Parts: sequence; C-alpha cells; structure tokens
Amino acid sequence: MKNIQKVSKKVKMSCQNVWKVYGDNPDHFFSNGSHSAKDPSALSKDISNQGHIVANADVSFDVHTGEIFVIMGLSGSGKSTIVRCLSRLIKPTAGQIFLDEENLLEKSEKELIDIRRHKMGMVFQNFGLLPHLNVIENIAFPLKLQGLKEKERIKKAERVIELVGLTGRENNFIKELSGGQQQRVGIARSLAVEPDVWFLDEPFSALDPLIRKQMQDEFLRIQSIQKKSVVFITHDFQEALRIADRIALMRDGQIVQIGEPVDLILSPKDNYVREFTKDVPWESVLQASDIIDKGKKISAKAEQVPFDMPVAKMLNLLSKKPTGVVVIDHSGKKIGMATAQSFVAALSTAEN
Repeated sequence: MKNIQKVSKKVKMSCQNVWKVYGDNPDHFFSNGSHSAKDPSALSKDISNQGHIVANADVSFDVHTGEIFVIMGLSGSGKSTIVRCLSRLIKPTAGQIFLDEENLLEKSEKELIDIRRHKMGMVFQNFGLLPHLNVIENIAFPLKLQGLKEKERIKKAERVIELVGLTGRENNFIKELSGGQQQRVGIARSLAVEPDVWFLDEPFSALDPLIRKQMQDEFLRIQSIQKKSVVFITHDFQEALRIADRIALMRDGQIVQIGEPVDLILSPKDNYVREFTKDVPWESVLQASDIIDKGKKISAKAEQVPFDMPVAKMLNLLSKKPTGVVVIDHSGKKIGMATAQSFVAALSTAEN
C-alpha cells in the first residue's frame, strides 16, 4: 500500500453528471437541459432499450490537487471512456467537466488542443511512441508541438530522462528498449510538458508482473517528487491498493463507490464491491488508525505507534500488549488506543 502523504482537499478537476451515449441521436435523451437523473440506472436501461449504447451514466467525482485518484472496474465498465471524456479526447453527451473551475465543454477545439498540450499529460497501455525517433526525440516531441525552441526542448527532455532513470539511453531507438524502458519513455514524455493533470490509462497492464511492480514503485517515486493531480485507470485492485489515495469503482458505466482503499474494504457498498475486495489480505491494508477502539481510554504509559503503521507490523506487538498501544498522528498527538480486540472487530466488519 502506498505511503501516506497529506493531500490537498482543493479540487483540481471536477466531473459532474457526465453521460457518454453512442447511437444515432443520443442528444435527444438530454434535450430538456438536465444532466442529472433521479434514477440513472433506469434512464440508462431506457436508453439502451432504444438501441443506444451507454458507456458512462451520470458519473460525478472530484480530483483533488496532488492526489492519485484511481478509477477501476471490469472491462467494459466505462473507466477508459470517462478518462477520455475528462481529457476531452471525446465529447461527453451530457454533463460538466471543470479544470481549475473552467468548463472544458465550453472550450473551442483550438482551446482544447492548447489545454491538452500545456496542462495535461497522458500515458496509455500501448505506449504510443514514435519508432522513427530516438528516446530524447520522442520525449521532446510534445514540446515541439508547444513551439519551444530546440535548445529548451532538449533541456526539459534531459531533465525528465534523469527523473525516470533513462540516463544513457537518450539516443536509443524504441525497438532497442525493453517494455519497461518503453513505458518509462511514455511517462517521461507525458511529464515533459509539466502538466497540471496526469492521466494514466492501464499504463502497466501489458508488462509482466515483476516489471509491473517495479514500474508502480517508480511511478510512486516520481509522484512523490512531482505531486501531480493524477487520474489512474486500472482493472487490478491490488494495483489500486498500492498507489491510490482514493478509488472510484465503476460498473455498467456508473460509479458504485468512492473512498479511500480501506473504506472499500471495511465498508463495501454492495456485493460487487465486496467481490473485488474479498481476497485482499486485511492485515497488510489496515493501518493503526483503522483499528482504534473508540471506547477505550487512552493510556499514559502504553507504547506508541504512528497512525500509518501497517497492522501486519503491529500483530506481534498487539499479542504482547493485552491493554493495547497508543496511536499517534503525524504531529505526535495521541488519537486513540488500538488493541488485538479492535483489530479482530475491524476484520469482522470487513468480512460482514
């Protein structure tokens, strides 16, 4: 699970009641000007029954400044479609999308191109690299589209090459790189434009498991430095657990539940969410702050543990401390007591 870091609650990007419908005349379902529906499932079913395909139905969420917001779900759940709506690679049928409080649906195509070139970075599963260009030329290519002079392009490209660990590979062509190295080029290229929002759509799913874990670690390292506002798409719940500040779980084009990873595990909204989380090793996901016994008085003498200590590392300690341990926050303030009994209670909540 990713290291805890303080994330701003300031909204960087907002997706409000977004629908994406494919068919002959999808707009007429929203001709009254209303984008939200009292019963999105019923409206979605009605639209489908009339020969249209509903990819996204009444999707709403905010992405906070500096957070990793993971959207996940099974294939066909609508997660890739919504990220393409957010980046305005496709136009939503209805709804509102704001970036820094600016409505992207009111922008002209020329304005959208400028926003994508300067404010958005994108990484996709198939890398999308240019085989006739070498590494540094691939990375500098979006800077060329921005109109930067060659000297400045190379300087910025060299900076991100070092960031992603590709120093010495500047003159290699894409075919000379491994899959993991190619994805590093894709990541570097997306960061070269210094984006405000970073979109990653299944970026590591084509890599073998060992390389995938290495790239997840590399991504978290880069994010700890860059602190971008990230929208990350995956179908892998274990991957989501490792990297997410918050997770939005999708089904049939709709958001089922949004929350921190532990929220989805301990308080799944329905059986669909529960099915995703059933094989998760609770002790490696839960942290000290998740198993506080709210009814237990804080001891002045008990041993102290940080709020973000994984419970897996606490189990031996809890077995030796029948009265429990004191949990402290990042400032050292005592926030509660954790005991073996409160751990069992938390597991019981999750399993039920």
